[in-house]
Amino acid sequence: MKPRAAVLAPLLSLAAFVLSATAAAHAGSLTYSFWRATPEGADVEVQLTAADLASLMLGDDAAPGHEEDAARRLQGLVTMRAGGVPCKPLGEPERVASTAPWMLWRWSTSCAGRGERVVSVAFNPLFEGGARHFVRWDDGSGAAVDQVLDLAKPSCSFGSAGASRGGSSFFDYLALGVEHLLTGWDHMVFVLALLLLAERAREVVGLVTSFTVAHSVTLALSALGVVKPDPHPVEALIGFSIALLGAENAWLLAGRGRRVPGFVVTGLTVALFAGGGAVGRVALVGLILFSTCHFALLGRARKPGPLRVAIAFAFGLVHGFGFAGVMAELRLPAARLVPALLGFNLGVELGQLGVVLVAWPLLRALRSARGGRWYSPSIEAASAGVCAVGCYWLVVRMFG
Repeated sequence: MKPRAAVLAPLLSLAAFVLSATAAAHAGSLTYSFWRATPEGADVEVQLTAADLASLMLGDDAAPGHEEDAARRLQGLVTMRAGGVPCKPLGEPERVASTAPWMLWRWSTSCAGRGERVVSVAFNPLFEGGARHFVRWDDGSGAAVDQVLDLAKPSCSFGSAGASRGGSSFFDYLALGVEHLLTGWDHMVFVLALLLLAERAREVVGLVTSFTVAHSVTLALSALGVVKPDPHPVEALIGFSIALLGAENAWLLAGRGRRVPGFVVTGLTVALFAGGGAVGRVALVGLILFSTCHFALLGRARKPGPLRVAIAFAFGLVHGFGFAGVMAELRLPAARLVPALLGFNLGVELGQLGVVLVAWPLLRALRSARGGRWYSPSIEAASAGVCAVGCYWLVVRMFG
């Protein structure tokens, strides 16, 4: 590594570590509420993570010993009015069994008023961080409608007696897909890491297309319920994909020595003996074998381009499961799920395209500036930062 890069890399790695910790704090988090009209009012289920609940409590109320207090506070944040009259909750909220990391709370409401129903969600601490809230309303006849709430739109309306009034459109989900890509720091960092060593526009097209096709396939399979992977190992593997790609970039620039592959395998082996965390020991053994073979193949390849396209596809499958987490929890009927899925996926692709159109010209300008004097040390330092971010996410998601 050149002297300038040797100075820049540790500083950038430290900055990336701090920024990734900050970005992990509810950036673009998602919460849900599911409503079903009843003669008295409505039944509601609210779904969110323990971290989101703790942020809403703004104190120690979300600690295990105060779960009932937190639930009652939550009941006061997710409310409904009928004909302008606030509906009253019937009894205490009930904790319902759910798959981690989700917490699911259920209660019923009674409405004295008649007329238009208005659902309000006072999740300002989350909304201010870019979070969204999905509302799904069932009018009791089997028809359902969904709305997306945020800081600018914290409430939504339905007709009298709960009859559905409109819903989120294809373009709402397209916008959600764009925002999810741009606020999903892990996915965006991976796309940027793919571009760092690309020398020609044709290579960029191959890498981005491969990643796009792969994550579109697994996004569809997961959102449609064909495959339902555990989100914990998926998120950890996304961190691994970023760490490996950052290490690979630095390794290719540094001359393909033995240190970087050894570092990767050693780190995975330490995680293996530490119990494997969310990924598990069997999967970690697979990652060790995968990493060993991957670096061996790259070491023999005269041109790494085709192998990098293959790795973009392989990790794209994993990232697709990460994207699908947004859609999988919506409980949308099939008639609405397909257009929502198409809109969301297209939004992800547009967001991804926007990242490429901004980053690629900047990288080309850096390559041309002053005869490329700063290109190599800058890319080495950026790759070190990518690796630091990926390692942070991997460790936190495995053992956090």
